[in-house]
Amino acid sequence: MRGATRPDGTQVYVFSAVRHQDALTIAAREVGAKTNEIPEFQPLMEQISDEELEAALVTLDALHAQREHARYLVEERGAHYLLSVKGNQKNLARQLKSLPWKQIPVLHRTSEHGHGREEIREVQVASVNGLLFPHARQVVRIRRRRRSLAGKKSTKEIVYALTDLPADQASASKIASWARDHWKIENCVHRIRDVVFGEDARTIRTRNAPAVMASLGDIVRGTLRALGRVNTASARRAHTDPATVLQLHGIT
Repeated sequence: MRGATRPDGTQVYVFSAVRHQDALTIAAREVGAKTNEIPEFQPLMEQISDEELEAALVTLDALHAQREHARYLVEERGAHYLLSVKGNQKNLARQLKSLPWKQIPVLHRTSEHGHGREEIREVQVASVNGLLFPHARQVVRIRRRRRSLAGKKSTKEIVYALTDLPADQASASKIASWARDHWKIENCVHRIRDVVFGEDARTIRTRNAPAVMASLGDIVRGTLRALGRVNTASARRAHTDPATVLQLHGIT
């Protein structure tokens, strides 16, 4: 939250857990000034009920490619994980890259057009044993190629990921769908909070007020999505009358 600063000048960060199927924020926690998201992961997950989390798949950014996180999800909460691996885990990333990918076939391929470009995604999956990561059963290699439809400019990106799910529970197409949904959170949540609700521009600084305002924004966003309103900006404009707003949230 770029506009919100504490008395010591540090910025306010809110760490959230969001459901794939409806982009509903189900847990949120303010990150302390002298720490980061990593030690806040388990406290955040503790806000989620066992009923909601058990047997669920949790997708995580590369920052959370932590062995303790994997053990916690699988051993303590009965959940599963799909997490990205980058340079913050150098030995693990090196091990994933060294797998014989040239001999592993592409099991899933998609091509999409939008925003003036074509994006091709190819997914390779390898079952593994003895990997330097708790409960890891499959390694995923996702290659994304983007090409501008107006010219010849193109980019290529390769992403590695891990999951504890075996091949009979997580096919290449399922993994591709889960990874795609994870990336969609940027548009479904962060972009709406920043652009529609103007979160980064807020200069509210008093104690817990920045985090509270973020939570209220998530409640509004989630309510509008539950009503089937895809365009949050227009839905907000349609619900400015106080009586309508109260009715919208079931307050009488």
